[in-house]
Amino acid sequence: MKKVVIIGCPGSGKSTFARALHSKTNIPLFHLDILYWNPDKTTVEKSIFLQRLKNVLDKDEWIIDGNYASTMESRIEHCDTVFFLDFSTDVCLDGLKERRGKPRSDMPWVESDVLDEDFIEFVRSYNTESRPKVLDLLERFNDKNIVVFHSRSEMDEYIEAL
Repeated sequence: MKKVVIIGCPGSGKSTFARALHSKTNIPLFHLDILYWNPDKTTVEKSIFLQRLKNVLDKDEWIIDGNYASTMESRIEHCDTVFFLDFSTDVCLDGLKERRGKPRSDMPWVESDVLDEDFIEFVRSYNTESRPKVLDLLERFNDKNIVVFHSRSEMDEYIEAL
């Protein structure tokens, strides 16, 4: 395991798992949200984001957490291991609530107590809209080491076993 992609619905715990995996393996960690967002909640130009991502993908080792469907296929092509956090909508919504108002290393700002309704709707529709596309990609890249977690306890057990 040298090049790792961590994907799943927002609120599933991708960044938390990524930090734990990084801590156990010392593989360099990169958060897509840090590559994409500015501290003032604006996005970088797409070309800048893609160049930042390319710079990471060109490295010998990395852990990348985040969805970003437009680059998911490329990241999976370049990786050797995929972790898919395949959780229920309720677990992910709870995850969003738990992280509000807390500083996080994976975001360049602290999320406010008010959740964006469009973002909430994206999370609510993830399992019907985005998940099938993720599963299709994982099927296409079935030569990769693919680990699917269905609960936070499965994630915790995996980290403990490392």
